[in-house]
Amino acid sequence: MSDSVLYELDGGLAVITINRPDAMNALDVPTKVALRDAVVAAAGDSAVRAVLLTASGSKAFCVGQDLKEHLGQLERAAKTGEGALRTVAEHYNPLVRALAGMRKPTVAAVGGVAAGAGASLAFACDFRIVADTAGFNTAFAGIALTSDSGASWTLPRLVGHARATELLMLPRTVKAPEALALGLATQVVPAAELADTAREFARRLADGPTVAYGAIKESLAYGASHSLSELLDKEDELQTLAGDSEDHRIAVQAFIAKEQPKYLGR
Repeated sequence: MSDSVLYELDGGLAVITINRPDAMNALDVPTKVALRDAVVAAAGDSAVRAVLLTASGSKAFCVGQDLKEHLGQLERAAKTGEGALRTVAEHYNPLVRALAGMRKPTVAAVGGVAAGAGASLAFACDFRIVADTAGFNTAFAGIALTSDSGASWTLPRLVGHARATELLMLPRTVKAPEALALGLATQVVPAAELADTAREFARRLADGPTVAYGAIKESLAYGASHSLSELLDKEDELQTLAGDSEDHRIAVQAFIAKEQPKYLGR
C-alpha cells in the first residue's frame, strides 16, 4: 500500500488515513488506488466491524482530485484523443460503492476542508464527525465538472434536492456550524478533540451489533428507491437475518438480566 494511505486495524475498527498533508490530502493516482484498495479490503474483512476514514494534518480532510496531476492528464488526452477522466470508473466508483455499501458502519472524521471528491467521500459515510474549523465545498462546477463519487446520490439524501442543486451548481464552503444545521455533519466538535471524539464514536459502532447495522444500511438504501410494499418485504427478509444473529440472542439475554450486552458482531 502507498504511504499516502495508512491502514490500522484496532479491535474491529479499521482506521483508514489519507496521508498527503503537504498536498492538502489531494488524490493523485497512487493515493486513489491505495484508498480504493483499503476500503474494499475493509468492506470484505469479517474482522472489521466499523471503518473510520480520516486524514493527516489539520488544513484539509481531502481536497479531491490532484489538479496538478490532472492537468497533465488533460494535456495528454488532448494529444491522444483519449478520455481524461477514466479515474471515475477505475477509482472513485469502486471506492464509493465499497464505502457506502459495506454492511458495517462508516465514520468520516473531517478535520479541515473537504472539497470535490473529498466531500463526496465524507458524504458517502454513514456519519461525519466534523471539527469546528472544517467545511465542505462540492467544488466540481468551479472547474466546469459535474459531480462524481456519488455526490448526486448522497447529497440530496442529506440536505434535500433543492439545496443539493444549489450546493452543486453554486459551490461554496459550508462551514461547520451550517453543515450541522443542514445535516451534513453528525456532530461538530473543537478541532483539538476531533481525533479522540471520532475514534470513540467509531469504536462504539465497532462494538455494536454489526449484523443489525448492516441490515439497517441496506434497508435505508432499498427504501430510497422502492415502494412501501417492496420495502416491507425487504424489512421482513432483513429482520429474519438480524433475528437469527448471535448478537440478537445476546442482546435479549442481556436485557432480561439487566446487563450491558457484549456483542460479537455476528
